[in-house]
Amino acid sequence: MKKVKDSQIEMVELVLPNDTNILGNLSGGRLMHWIDIAAALCSSKHCNNITVTAGVDKLSFKKSIKLGSLVRLKASVNRTFNTSLEVGVKVEVEDIKTGEIFHSNSAYLTFVNIDPKTNKPIPVPPIIPETEDEKRRYEDALMRRNQRINEKK
Repeated sequence: MKKVKDSQIEMVELVLPNDTNILGNLSGGRLMHWIDIAAALCSSKHCNNITVTAGVDKLSFKKSIKLGSLVRLKASVNRTFNTSLEVGVKVEVEDIKTGEIFHSNSAYLTFVNIDPKTNKPIPVPPIIPETEDEKRRYEDALMRRNQRINEKK
């Protein structure tokens, strides 16, 4: 059993010219890459093992992210299942000049814990939500999982 705080990750990126589109905004693909990296680090830290991305739920773009902005990605395990786990990533953006911080994006990713010798899924250590927010995210993750399963049927 592990606590949520034991595997949380915070990653910070600076939006450079090669990260932007022709409008000077962070490319959506680059942001998705950063989100996947933050979530993978979090899930691998929780499992103390290699995890692979199995899916991404709902990634919405609320506000564009400008060149020169700081992008803070906060990843946290929401819930664990048998061989998979859901990681939530919150994206916050800081304008270096003004200090203004805003919530830009959120995403939920599913990872599978993989045995590196067999390439087969293996059990994930259970998670212990402690705070009210962690408990809410834990319950919400089960609802999202049930929706994913129902959509496959």
